Amino acid sequence: MERPDPCEYQPPLRWWSHAWRVVLMLGISALAWLPVQQHEADVSHAWWVADLLAGAAMYVVVTFRRRAPVAIALVTAVVGGVSGVAAGPAVLAAASVATRRRWREIALVGSVNFASAQLFSSITSSDEDPVWLILIANAIATGAVLGWGMYIGSRRELIWTLRNRAERAESEQELRVSQARGQEQARIAREMHDVLAHRISQISMHAGALAYRQDLSAEEVRASAEVIRDKAHEALTDLRGVLGVLRDGVTGERLLTPQPTYADLPDLVEDAQGTGVRIEFEDLVHEPVPDAAGRTVYRIVQEGITNARKHAPGALLTVRVSGSPDAGIDVLLRNPVGFGPTRTPGAGLGLVGLSERAELRGGRLAHGRDGSTFVLHGWIPWAA
Repeated sequence: MERPDPCEYQPPLRWWSHAWRVVLMLGISALAWLPVQQHEADVSHAWWVADLLAGAAMYVVVTFRRRAPVAIALVTAVVGGVSGVAAGPAVLAAASVATRRRWREIALVGSVNFASAQLFSSITSSDEDPVWLILIANAIATGAVLGWGMYIGSRRELIWTLRNRAERAESEQELRVSQARGQEQARIAREMHDVLAHRISQISMHAGALAYRQDLSAEEVRASAEVIRDKAHEALTDLRGVLGVLRDGVTGERLLTPQPTYADLPDLVEDAQGTGVRIEFEDLVHEPVPDAAGRTVYRIVQEGITNARKHAPGALLTVRVSGSPDAGIDVLLRNPVGFGPTRTPGAGLGLVGLSERAELRGGRLAHGRDGSTFVLHGWIPWAA
């Protein structure tokens, strides 16, 4: 993984961030300058004044360290070679460069800071202090400053990386949720088509019969009107059930009635026969069918009945379902086409949706004309 640019994980500086850094710099400057300020005054009053002025200037310059970190660190380090007050800004600037964790920059700034510290110690220390002791002390101090800066930079980069990963994971999670929501809405649309097309085709058939038949008695007209009313109520009930899924995410309640299974298939056929559809139903499945596979078979038969009612009212629809756990479930629907007083328009989306449903279950669905007969043939694996 490519390392991020230091500018990406550097935290913004608030007023309190500036405040504690200024306090820290003042403390370091005091430790470096107070022990030698009398020596500077004894050597030259101008040096004493220049130390204060140059150090104060470095306090201003160091505030721009994030714009040009290496340049500011080198300037403060060089000035720190003759100014004890500039020690605070030099330490902060060097640590700031070390947070970038770039070895060339660290080596350059560290070398200049060590040389400046050695120069300042040489011109302000007494002759009694051994040179090797001064060298070791300056080396340790420089290494500590750079190590501290590298630790801070490593921690900042780690926090930035973890936060970035968390944000990315959250974005990916939102994307997956959005995709899942879209898939669920598509599934609801297919369910709505399967349910409503079946009910509305029943309403259309009875309404068409009322318009076509002129020899019906008042009692027969009333009975057909009651059937239309009942089917309209059933369609509205089914619609509320399907749309209830859209409200589950808000209320958390289960508003949708249980999905049909293979055990509901005889009731579907009986209900269609009660509305005047001629159906011969042959059930050759003798073992309990899994709900997922049974639901798909149910929708296939439901769509076949709907299409027969739309495009071949009055024709005989044969439904044959067979299968076993080893062979899967085979469903075959056949009906003549091209006659009847009522022809309800259709877009063909139901068969498209059923084909997708069957493929998602690992099965297949074929449909088309065989001479003057429309054939709907599907196969669904037992453990779909």
